[in-house]
Amino acid sequence: MNVNQLSKRLANVAEYLPKGSLFADIGSDHAYLPCYVCLNDPSAQAIAGEVNQGPYTSAWKEVKDHGLEGRIDVRLGNGLQVLKPNEVYQIVIAGMGGPLIRDILENGKEKLSETERIIAQPNIDARSVRKWFFQNGYDLTDEIILEENGHIYEILVGDKGKPDASYDSLNLEKQLWLGPHLLKKGGKVFNVKCKAELEKKEYVLSQVKQASVVNEEKVAQLQVEINWLKEALK
Repeated sequence: MNVNQLSKRLANVAEYLPKGSLFADIGSDHAYLPCYVCLNDPSAQAIAGEVNQGPYTSAWKEVKDHGLEGRIDVRLGNGLQVLKPNEVYQIVIAGMGGPLIRDILENGKEKLSETERIIAQPNIDARSVRKWFFQNGYDLTDEIILEENGHIYEILVGDKGKPDASYDSLNLEKQLWLGPHLLKKGGKVFNVKCKAELEKKEYVLSQVKQASVVNEEKVAQLQVEINWLKEALK
């Protein structure tokens, strides 16, 4: 991967940044995404945030090599601490676990009053991010699922607005887990993920039932989730 040839997942993330965006890429690594966006959109500006010195140095070198110092500011710091309040309109957090993305957003909430869009790409537990969006005034306006190099990734787009707009209150927990848009779209990659999850849940259920003292509450919850997965696969 390089500035001219992003990975499939980052190329999809970039598609959700509007023309003329002023965004922060948190955990930017080599700053490939900000450089790609700014090279393809002369009106875009970015902040590349990185918590570790090595990737920070790599990001700064990448920005300098492409002559983008005036449009991409590379900053060393943890999460949203690299931002001033109201500094950006879009935020990207990609390539981390869902709980970590949630914690980064939660710990930097005071920086988000002008942030209109958050694009998150959790490697695991997308539910954590959906719940944070739901609880903090962001409408989950779109989500996609894709496979790359044997890994399955989800990309979630949250826009400031009515957080329950994309959900059915009768199926809220199911949709927070599996994704309201993904449930509607379905598709091969979504089905692969659901089948793998179904196998895991059925195995765990068999183990729980074999315990000397069966946790009936756990059995009931697993059975509900198994039913949800079977419904999604129909």
